[in-house]
Amino acid sequence: MALKITTLGEVLVDLTQTSVGENGILNFAANPGGAPANAAVAASRLGASSAFIGCVGSDAFGKYLSDTLKDNKVDISGIQVTDKASTTIAVVTVNEEGERSFSFLRKPGADQLLDAEKAIEKAKGTGILHFGSVSLTTLYARDNIKKIVSTIKKEGALITYDPNYRSTLWDNEEEAKKCMREVISFVDIMKISDEETYLITDKEDPKEAAGILHSKGVKLVLLTLGSKGAFYSTPNFSGIVPGHKVKVADTNGAGDTFFGALLSRIAIRGGIENITEQELKEYVDFANKAASITASRRGAIPAMPYLGEIL
Repeated sequence: MALKITTLGEVLVDLTQTSVGENGILNFAANPGGAPANAAVAASRLGASSAFIGCVGSDAFGKYLSDTLKDNKVDISGIQVTDKASTTIAVVTVNEEGERSFSFLRKPGADQLLDAEKAIEKAKGTGILHFGSVSLTTLYARDNIKKIVSTIKKEGALITYDPNYRSTLWDNEEEAKKCMREVISFVDIMKISDEETYLITDKEDPKEAAGILHSKGVKLVLLTLGSKGAFYSTPNFSGIVPGHKVKVADTNGAGDTFFGALLSRIAIRGGIENITEQELKEYVDFANKAASITASRRGAIPAMPYLGEIL
């Protein structure tokens, strides 16, 4: 039986650099973003049932983001609205190679003010609950996320986690390491980037890093390797699925597309119990294709592919 995917955390506006105008003035577009919201849209566009739980401000950006998720067939009944903070904004600048740098307008942002009890009620019954580390950067939000995740795990949901490290949101790297690692015990499926491997596991080698995560209870580890593809690992087998070469326009959202795409296949399959290596390789290749399409276009959610583009 197919599972519903519920993503938990931040939805925000990515003020993404589009060009450099006259006199060196940077031009920006207000794209919808936020890693968990991105993953929900990616999964929905690729045929899975998805929902998003998070908090926005009672402002124009909040409505814009809610409408965007709804237009992409994501269940938004779990979106909370607050008057106590504005919708969070991330400013995304892009270099000539398409690589991003981030700064955040978030002191606090609405995404940090999620009510845990309301979120738990909305998350009950989901088959997959996905979250990231941006929601762990303040004590109040971190405690709420832990409460939600632990409760829904006890109800039998698969818990998935993408650390998605953003250095500007943490006081220091040691605090980030501690907080990002202490939730791993809840996790069944985890995606990390090659840049985050050492930060999360103190290991640089993918197999060694995966071994550390498996020892903490993670059943499936995915390590994205940029243009080289992705490494996968379960306690029984591991390997690398090559990437798909494209001309990169903007890498923003590519990792979220990868994970959303992979989770869409797992959700439609009904979970990962007794998954074979051949099945997993096909799912990772599917996710690689989806991520490469996103990277070839600008923006995060606007760049994400539909199922027909991959098939």
